[in-house]
Amino acid sequence: MDPLAFLTDKQLLQFLRCSRTEMSCMLQPHTFLNQLRDHLLIPENMYKKLILIRSKELREKGVYQVLDWVEAKRPDSIKVFWNCVFRDHLLQQYPTLRLLRNRLLDGSFTFYEKLPEKVEKEEEEDTKKKASAEGEEEAEEKTGRKKRKPKKRSASAEEEQPSTSTQSTPSQKRKVQRLKYCSPFRKGEKADIWTWPIYKSQLPVTCGDKEGMLNRDKLAKGERCIVVQGRWFTPSGFEEFGGKKSHKNWKYSIRCRDTTLRELIQEGHLTSPDFKRRKSAQATKRALFPSNQSAGSITESEEDDGEEEEEEEEERQKREEGERGEQANTAGGESSTGVSHGVVKKCVFKVTCGAINGMLHKDRFASGSCGKSIRTELCWMTPVKFVTEGSALEDPSWKKDIQCDGKPLSVLIESKFLHIHSLLCKCKLCCSTVKDRHDEDNDDDCFICRSQGSVICCDKCPRSFHQRCHLPNVDDAILGDNRTWMCTFCVLGASQLWRYPKQITYQEALTCRISDHLLECQYLLLCLYKADEDNIFVTDPCINVRNYTSVIKTPVWLDRVVEKLQQNLYKTVQYFVSDVLLIFTNCATFNRDNAEFREMGERLKDLFEREFKSTFSIQLQHPAASNSQ
Repeated sequence: MDPLAFLTDKQLLQFLRCSRTEMSCMLQPHTFLNQLRDHLLIPENMYKKLILIRSKELREKGVYQVLDWVEAKRPDSIKVFWNCVFRDHLLQQYPTLRLLRNRLLDGSFTFYEKLPEKVEKEEEEDTKKKASAEGEEEAEEKTGRKKRKPKKRSASAEEEQPSTSTQSTPSQKRKVQRLKYCSPFRKGEKADIWTWPIYKSQLPVTCGDKEGMLNRDKLAKGERCIVVQGRWFTPSGFEEFGGKKSHKNWKYSIRCRDTTLRELIQEGHLTSPDFKRRKSAQATKRALFPSNQSAGSITESEEDDGEEEEEEEEERQKREEGERGEQANTAGGESSTGVSHGVVKKCVFKVTCGAINGMLHKDRFASGSCGKSIRTELCWMTPVKFVTEGSALEDPSWKKDIQCDGKPLSVLIESKFLHIHSLLCKCKLCCSTVKDRHDEDNDDDCFICRSQGSVICCDKCPRSFHQRCHLPNVDDAILGDNRTWMCTFCVLGASQLWRYPKQITYQEALTCRISDHLLECQYLLLCLYKADEDNIFVTDPCINVRNYTSVIKTPVWLDRVVEKLQQNLYKTVQYFVSDVLLIFTNCATFNRDNAEFREMGERLKDLFEREFKSTFSIQLQHPAASNSQ
């Protein structure tokens, strides 16, 4: 991929303008000039004239004139110019070109600096005016005629006339008088101060009637980051200091001008401590499974964290609805990415390359090699890695070979749905640390409840879980351990062969002691929780469903099954299976006239029975034997 493709022609021209002097001082520039000549970037007569110069001073002046000519006469070929200048053989011969290339790509050269405007045209106009005036005087002397004297001006007119000691024209004079500080933004652009160079490290913020300075680096590290008259506050402490404690969400109550910190964090202008934690000791308030501790034992800080997460989940639920609709359409053989209409509404959509497929997440996408944005069944990949795994071509192109709705990924890029980050981008995806790259290997959302928060990352697969969403629940004592942690899905998959060296019958599986098969039961429950996206069978239906107890005499739900499993109330696998199947039997009985919910129950029942046979390695019965039973 061309590394200069991320820069505009205007930026490359500005870089040439600021680098002409350095390039003109290169020793023995003959190879450099030959390269420009080979690519038809300079005229033949200019090249021949310059190549014969022996004097060092004249040669440097000539090279400078050549570069000046390229900027003025070849602006449309500026990318061709830099591509041919940054060839390997030239970079090895000229250290100046190596330094320029590094400066361009590592971000040390900034394009937002506004250079002074040229005044060459005005000087030329002045010269023409003076020449015309002198010509008129000479003509008067020859003809003997004198030009009529102007009428005497008033005092006010004399005051407006510039002093005789200045040589500048009236237009130049007005320009000098109006010279003042200008922001790094062009006219018409929004002056967002959080992008100004002066606020690169600190940013003015307000909360209520209090004002302070926010340190960007301290915020990213999770430290006390807001200083007010020498006192340092955490964001929540500054929120309380500003009289907004009741809000309990500093991302909304703390603002920079009229923009909340939440918006700045979402747009990438600020970095806050990531909600994603690898074996973090923090717990979340929202949980699907009961815990041994009572509800009153949840700390106040956990409640605050839970409220923040709930607010974030509200926005995420909208995206999830689109994702579910897309998955449903994909299952029915229809595309829902909308590429054919030029509009893409999904943040997550299906992509394929050869024999493999995955889901591309827009919020993780940065470029072909930055940001692991494609999720397969086994891992997260960058687009380049994904196309390498799926394409059989010797030189695959991720923009062309990755397909979305039957069209190449370049369609999404051209429609500006996917934005390729610049090489100078300093975001977390483009300038990721070792820890960031390690975290990119796992999902940002909980695999079970599909919401964000402090999650535990499996070290063997891309899944992530809330502590209480995983079965068995993850204790805080395990979080501080640096040993490899594997989720129930991976543990069962790794032990399946030696746990069941031979197949058993369905009746033999039911008579097994539950204590010897907790892992299999926990896996089956996780599958049901994952499949029940709307949480229809999770909580007690007697609370929310009217007249439920009048129809169903023995109600049971998934949370209740988990509770009984944790309290060792099941003796054999048969009791566990009976309770799970009773959930779906009750659903069919209560929803005789509601086909939608009845079909939901049947779908989960089929999933449970299919996974049960696979998990316990149930041998397939002969049709004759099954009919005799």
